[in-house]
Amino acid sequence: MEIEKLLNELQLQNQQLQTVLIQKQSLMIQNNETQRALEELEKGSEEIYKTVGPILVKAGKEEVKKDLEEAKEETELKLNSLEKQETLLKKRIKEIQEKFQEFTKTKAGG
Repeated sequence: MEIEKLLNELQLQNQQLQTVLIQKQSLMIQNNETQRALEELEKGSEEIYKTVGPILVKAGKEEVKKDLEEAKEETELKLNSLEKQETLLKKRIKEIQEKFQEFTKTKAGG
């Protein structure tokens, strides 16, 4: 019974880790796109447009820059949080694996 509990917990932790990694990858892509937009904004002309729903509207360069910087900061905060979760999950998975190995050695030896 103990071994089933360990295996179920290991499976659950691995699923959670996969979810965190997928979210992290998505945020990293989003962060890179925001960074590229900021770089283009610095090179570009004064005529800037941004999307609002399904349409493009003219916007001030500083306003768009501020919005992009805020979005980048928010994405980085989320990334930091996911990285902490990832670290904790990996630690927990390692602990479960060690318990599982101990359990199987005990059963094999006993």
